[in-house]
Amino acid sequence: MRNLYPFGLSLLALLGAASAAQAQVSEDPSYRKEFTYGINFNTRGGLIGGVAVRSTRVLDEKWSRFWGVEGVEVKHPKEQRVLNQNSGGSFVFGKSNYLFVLRPSYGMQRVIFRKAPESGVQVNALVGAGPSIGLLMPYYIYYDYTVRENRPGAPIQEDIRSEQYDPAVNSADSRILDRAPIFSGANETKARIGGHLRGALSFEYGRYRDAVAGIETGFLFELYPKELTILRAPNISDATLNTNFFPSVYLTLYIGHRS
Repeated sequence: MRNLYPFGLSLLALLGAASAAQAQVSEDPSYRKEFTYGINFNTRGGLIGGVAVRSTRVLDEKWSRFWGVEGVEVKHPKEQRVLNQNSGGSFVFGKSNYLFVLRPSYGMQRVIFRKAPESGVQVNALVGAGPSIGLLMPYYIYYDYTVRENRPGAPIQEDIRSEQYDPAVNSADSRILDRAPIFSGANETKARIGGHLRGALSFEYGRYRDAVAGIETGFLFELYPKELTILRAPNISDATLNTNFFPSVYLTLYIGHRS
């Protein structure tokens, strides 16, 4: 029992020192607003998922509220790029639509660990939600409809068309020459409304009070009333191949300023 007294006194001293240190860095922040913008990477996107902007207002030493907008491209997990050896063009076989999503968000953020004024890392936990505006834009391809006769010297009248992929018509992948320009079907874009929920941790860096840089990483769940058709395939229904639920893990690199 006697050996426990020194241990207890040491523990109380450590707790007191930790409380004092926390009180020292838990003062009200010197800023009230924060604006950040960044690049998003996620498990549903490509090399770069999209971009994000956010405005945060400090409520007290622990809590802040924020609103933001995120724009990303969502891809189907079964997308595979194919190279046409004859034309040199590349395309995603079976892709019928691009899916771009705008996500306005509103949420709350809590400081888990506040950094010292001029150094260190601040850790925040946040949760947010909002509508998801899905934009289905047709994926256009160059398809070769040329009829080639099996006799020497027969004239060839080339017939190459730019159109949205349709498995009932464009099933011969060897006749797909290339992907058409990305905005070829922009005038046929259709909007679909859903919703999303996110939870994340952010790690803020920065040596100055008026500047901020950091990393945010977390999960996002997105749901639509009906499935969104990205890929299509012969003899498989669109509902079987596609989904209306898009869970993902994301990471955002951001910078910004405070005032």
